[in-house]
Amino acid sequence: MERRSLTFTIFIHLSALLLAVIILAPMLWLFVMSISPAADLTAKPLNWWPTAIDLSRYQFLLSRIPNSAGAAFTASLINSIMVAGMATLAALVVAVPAAWAVSRTPSVTWSLYAVIATYMLPPVALAVPLYMGLATFDMLNTVYGLALVYMTILAPFTTWLMKSGFDSIPHEIENAAMMEGARLDQILRMITLPLAAPIMATAALFAFLLAWDEFFYALLFTSDQRSKTLTVAIADLAGGRVSDYGLIATAGVLASLPPVVVGLVMQRALIAGLTTGGVKG
Repeated sequence: MERRSLTFTIFIHLSALLLAVIILAPMLWLFVMSISPAADLTAKPLNWWPTAIDLSRYQFLLSRIPNSAGAAFTASLINSIMVAGMATLAALVVAVPAAWAVSRTPSVTWSLYAVIATYMLPPVALAVPLYMGLATFDMLNTVYGLALVYMTILAPFTTWLMKSGFDSIPHEIENAAMMEGARLDQILRMITLPLAAPIMATAALFAFLLAWDEFFYALLFTSDQRSKTLTVAIADLAGGRVSDYGLIATAGVLASLPPVVVGLVMQRALIAGLTTGGVKG
């Protein structure tokens, strides 16, 4: 096993520390803003640490008092979880058979690239037909309609990502099972999908994050607490004549918690999925 010099080891650790600081510093500053009194946020010179801890904004945004900003925020939080969850699940239902079919039938790979090419279109170009489609089926301003729109965005991406996972699974395993008399559904359920579980988890995580952060379509297709998502709710907080930057920062901290929790829970699967196919045995 190759031995690393002390200098190289120190360099690796310093590089990792620098990367961590670059990634975590904005989140740390967002949290500091959320607990700082309003006077500290406008003080000159800037106070890098609050003179007093103020948690009132968290209590305000998490309150369930009817017709309050807190009720609107918590409703948007629930809507975001529902929309992102449904869109991710629907995208996986579509992407799993599509990715497997493209992986096992190289002659139809062109169809996947043709669908992915639609990502080159700006979202505004699709806004009118999507709006008319949702209006026709009476799905405007509903979490189900928004989840359906997100599914159309996520399905090509998850299909492309999962295809690489299916490509790394040897065809011989499936052929051997077929020779033993296994049906196609049994092969997928008992052999292929368990082996592709890491890449499926990775695709699900990225799809959830994309749906969670989407703003443009959520702004167009939602109008009240029945379907408005967190991204739109945070924009509403900044839309007044006087913006409470501490309140916006608090909303940002709360909005980042669900993806962070999901990422930590799926960390092992994410690492395994990202390295799938990286080493050939």
